[in-house]
Order: sequence, then C-alpha cells, then structure tokens
Amino acid sequence: MPTPDRSTSPTGLIRRAVPGDVGEILAMVRELAEYERLADQAVATPEQFHAALFGPAPAVHAFVVDDDPEAGTLAGFAIYFLNFSTWLGVHGLYLEDLFIRPAFRGRGFGKGLLATLAKVCVDEGYGRFEWWVLDWNEDALGVYASIGAVPMDEWTVQRVSGQALIDLAALAGPT
Repeated sequence: MPTPDRSTSPTGLIRRAVPGDVGEILAMVRELAEYERLADQAVATPEQFHAALFGPAPAVHAFVVDDDPEAGTLAGFAIYFLNFSTWLGVHGLYLEDLFIRPAFRGRGFGKGLLATLAKVCVDEGYGRFEWWVLDWNEDALGVYASIGAVPMDEWTVQRVSGQALIDLAALAGPT
C-alpha cells in the first residue's frame, strides 16, 4: 500500500506495526476484551498475530500510536482488513479493533488512528470505512459521531461460530 508508513501529529507518532509490536498489541487486545466484558474470548496467540500481520501474504494490517518512540510505549492500535462491496465494485476497509489505553485517552490518539485509516481509504480508492461498536460504549459513539460516522441501524450482525459453524460446514459437499 503506498500510504506512508508513518505520520506525526500533536498526538504522537502513528506508524504501521512492526513484528516487535506484537506482544504489546496482543496485551492491548486483552485490555480491550476486558473493557468490552469479553475477556474469556480473547484467546489469540503471538504466533497467530505474527502470521496474520507479517506472514507471506498478510490480509490483516495494523497501525500503532507510539506515544514515546524513545521508550517504545504504545498508547493504542488499530487493526483492519479489506472487504469488498459488490454494489460499489471496490474494496472497503473494515476496522476490526481500535483501542487506546485509558491513561492516553482524551489526547486525540483515537481520532488520529481513524484519520490515518481514512487516508488509507482515500489513497487506495476504497469505497467505504466501516466498523462495529458496542451500543453501550458512549465514549466511542461520541468520537465516531464527531468524525461524521453514521450508525447503520437497519442492519443486524449475524454470526455462526463454534458447533453451529461445524454443523453448517457438514452440510456442504466437496470443495
């Protein structure tokens, strides 16, 4: 992707994640899971993150906020991947997770990450930038409204996982 690997702002250095960031990103994923009251579901391993973000053909990408590049302190991260709109005929960007550590909130880091991802979309010609947010997360909803994000209330999220996924797959013929 031709989008710059780094950007500076009054809020810190936003840069693409590097392999050495995986441990701290994974720690923040677990902090996010605790905040969202879903800690038991955060079971990803460093090996899985390395493969997803830095394997031979990564389909997942990440930016981090480096609050103090000298100390290597990460204040937050955003993990995203591409989707595709059959209606628009172009890719979109799906934000899987955005997290700013509590000690760093209110300093513009979240908006900085969102702006960086919007720039990726514009630079690459993607048609949209989407994500989910828990309906009780008023702080996040306020930030998203302030940048022009619009809730898509007419849609519901559907998921098949666990045994239901295995059972559904068993209905398929050979691929």
